[in-house]
Amino acid sequence: MDTLPPSLPLAFGLFALLLVLNLALGLLRVLRGPGLTDRLLAAQLLGSTGVALLLTLAALQGWPSLRDVALVFALARLAGRRGLCAAAPGAAPCLRP
Repeated sequence: MDTLPPSLPLAFGLFALLLVLNLALGLLRVLRGPGLTDRLLAAQLLGSTGVALLLTLAALQGWPSLRDVALVFALARLAGRRGLCAAAPGAAPCLRP
């Protein structure tokens, strides 16, 4: 991070905090969602936000191995979505356009 402008690590840090807040609110929606569709979409949000947080931390800390972890999480998220769609085939995230 020595070659980056001094304000960029601060911006990455603030973005990471916003992502953590997004994770907390998404978890609240998963636990208290009014319906199955809301819970499924919130679970998708948790997966996407987790991947974004890992990529942000990889850029902030300079750890390229976190990018590999984010890729594995993204693939696991896809497999999880397939499992959720098998459990609730009529839910909105599972419908094809």
